[in-house]
Parts: sequence; C-alpha cells; structure tokens
Amino acid sequence: MALKATIHKATLNIADMDRHYYADHHLTVAQHPSETDQRMMIRLLAFALNASETLEFTKGLSTDDEPELWQKDLTGEIEVWIELGLPEEDRLRKACNRAGKVILYTYGDRAFPVWWDKHHGKLERFDNLTIFHLPGDSTEALAKLANRSMSFQVTIQDGEVTFSNDSNLVTITPEQRLIQS
Repeated sequence: MALKATIHKATLNIADMDRHYYADHHLTVAQHPSETDQRMMIRLLAFALNASETLEFTKGLSTDDEPELWQKDLTGEIEVWIELGLPEEDRLRKACNRAGKVILYTYGDRAFPVWWDKHHGKLERFDNLTIFHLPGDSTEALAKLANRSMSFQVTIQDGEVTFSNDSNLVTITPEQRLIQS
C-alpha cells in the first residue's frame, strides 16, 4: 500500500517591501512521503518570495513535467516556473523553453558547490533563468518550524526574508548566483 501525503495548513502574512506586495495567503501544502521538512519549508519560502494571487503549488515530486510552483496567465501559458534543489541541466533547459521566467532555489551546502561547478557554464546561456542558493543553517532552522498547522509573519526587505511565529524567528538571505535579465 502506497504512503499518502501529509497535509499541512499554512497561513503566510506576507509583507514584501522589495516588491511592494502585502497579502495574506492561506495555503494547503501536501508533503510527499519522501519529502523532508526542510524541502517542504523551502517550498513555503519560495512561495513567499514570489507570492501573487496566481502563484500555485503543483503536484511537485510526483510529476516529472511540472515544477514545485508556477504562475500561469489567463490563457494557461506559464509565466513563472519555480524549481527547488539541484536539477540536471536538461530539466532547466525544458523549463526555460516552456516558461517566461524560471527561478531555481538551490540548497544543500555540501552538494551545491559540486553541482554549481558542473552546471553553471551551461546554464549561463538561459536568459530567463535566475538561481538563488539558500544557506544550509538557515534552511535547517526553517525546517524546525514545520508543523501540521502553521502561521507565519513573513517580512522581505533588502533581499532578506524573516519567518516569524509566536515563539520563533528565522532569517534567510538567498544568495543570487546567476544574474540574468
């Protein structure tokens, strides 16, 4: 018998001073049985950093041809494709061909330098790809906030993201690794 996803409810009160975006989002997040708390919380972080009324979670890990999050226009065209982890170059190439903008959030301090050395030269050709690396100590601290029911105040200012609840505060500074226009 297959294991079922764990359902989490999250409320994000987002104050993004960098983009002048202020909204509350009530989210239902399905955590795949093989997904760690760290990865699930990085999905919430990616949502907060790119929040809009049309940004949505996809089937993620269980579907090969979808990202973790995407934003589509009214015609169904993919405007923003958001990936997590350390994907192969061909997956990012396909994403760049399908979407107007592709954002990759990498994590894992030990594996990232090896992945970066192998792929960054090939990835520079994609003008609609932006890569951010998330520091391991910050994402591990964020993972400790995972719960079945979560409510966070998320503040984004000068590229720094703060997740806070009644008793905890975690600050994350994504490091942009590949700048494209």
